[in-house]
Amino acid sequence: MSDSSKPLDSSRRTAIGLTCAAGAVGTVGVAVPFLSSMAPSERAKAAGAPVEVDLSTMAPGELRSVEWRGKPVWVLRRTPEMLETLKKTEDRVADPVSVRKAFPTPQYAQNPHRSINPEYLVVVAICTHLGCVPIEKFQGGSDPSLPADWAGGFLCPCHGSTFDLSGRVFKNKPAPDNLEVPPYTFLSDTRLLIGEEKKA
Repeated sequence: MSDSSKPLDSSRRTAIGLTCAAGAVGTVGVAVPFLSSMAPSERAKAAGAPVEVDLSTMAPGELRSVEWRGKPVWVLRRTPEMLETLKKTEDRVADPVSVRKAFPTPQYAQNPHRSINPEYLVVVAICTHLGCVPIEKFQGGSDPSLPADWAGGFLCPCHGSTFDLSGRVFKNKPAPDNLEVPPYTFLSDTRLLIGEEKKA
């Protein structure tokens, strides 16, 4: 009988079995961290997750900033006086009901107040020109960057684009479009969810 046809003794069989088991454990040990690294991290998942805003603590005229997908998003609780200014700016803005397609506006915001509920404006606080962050300018005062009859809104200090209290860009400004309206829905009268639209 040749050596290759001899049956393995028990000690050799045990050694081979242990070697195979160790190899399998090692493979799993390497594969698990590798596969885990391919799954999105909690931080990455959170970055794209919807953001809930408590509106119950917002005073009329208050502007609040939250972060969604790494972008600043403004929530403005407009007063009746603020909403009245939109009639004055209607013929001075470039896209009154947000029909331009560069930054598509959800259908529920294609109106003069650009929102589901006229009282609350929800917009991404990034200028559509070169991505700067505008600043709120609810009062004109003696600011030379603003016209004398300024009714309130937002100013991009980088290149002078101005937006009204609906985030609509004024005519003849560098910004090509209105401020972006993110997807959002109201969970209740006092709870807003940014990042998800209400399903029909």
